[in-house]
Amino acid sequence: MARKDIPLFPLNAVLFPGGTLGLRIFEPRYLDMVRECTRMNQGFGVCLIMDGHEVGAPALPAAVGTLARITDFDTLPDGLLGISAAGEARFRVLKTRVRNDGLVRGEVRFWPDEPKVPVPVEYALLPTILERLAEQASLPWRNGPRDRYDDAAWVGFRLAELLPLLASERQQLLEMTDPLERLAALRDALPRFQKG
Repeated sequence: MARKDIPLFPLNAVLFPGGTLGLRIFEPRYLDMVRECTRMNQGFGVCLIMDGHEVGAPALPAAVGTLARITDFDTLPDGLLGISAAGEARFRVLKTRVRNDGLVRGEVRFWPDEPKVPVPVEYALLPTILERLAEQASLPWRNGPRDRYDDAAWVGFRLAELLPLLASERQQLLEMTDPLERLAALRDALPRFQKG
């Protein structure tokens, strides 16, 4: 796929395709980024921080991230700008540069969407767990189309968001390109979260 130059937002979080993210924006470089993305009707890349911090000097982003498209914005009670963004396509960062204002931009290559693969019978417990987690958290998509719960990629991405995983584990799941391999990793992680 074609290369594209996009602004990158290194965070201590992993955004998955189809996921949502709420952000408080206060640094000038990111306020400018939000204005630019809104004006140009384009997204920005969300990458897990591999070294550094969200605030201050530019952080080193992970090599794989997700395009985020701003879906809503609001003024928060503390007066800061709040934005909601939706995860779209994943990408690999080919090279980065830091602008004078500290904003990291990356030349990226987007990955194709994963194929729709039904959830195999050996992973049938995972959609059930996902439904329960979505109900408990009252997530807005919990009553959506039933057929999504038979899409291995969608189930894997949603479970990767909801289970109490380390950020590094979420990053590994994001970087997997086989939805069944992702489901296997999630199934293998489940015993850690069961109450004894």
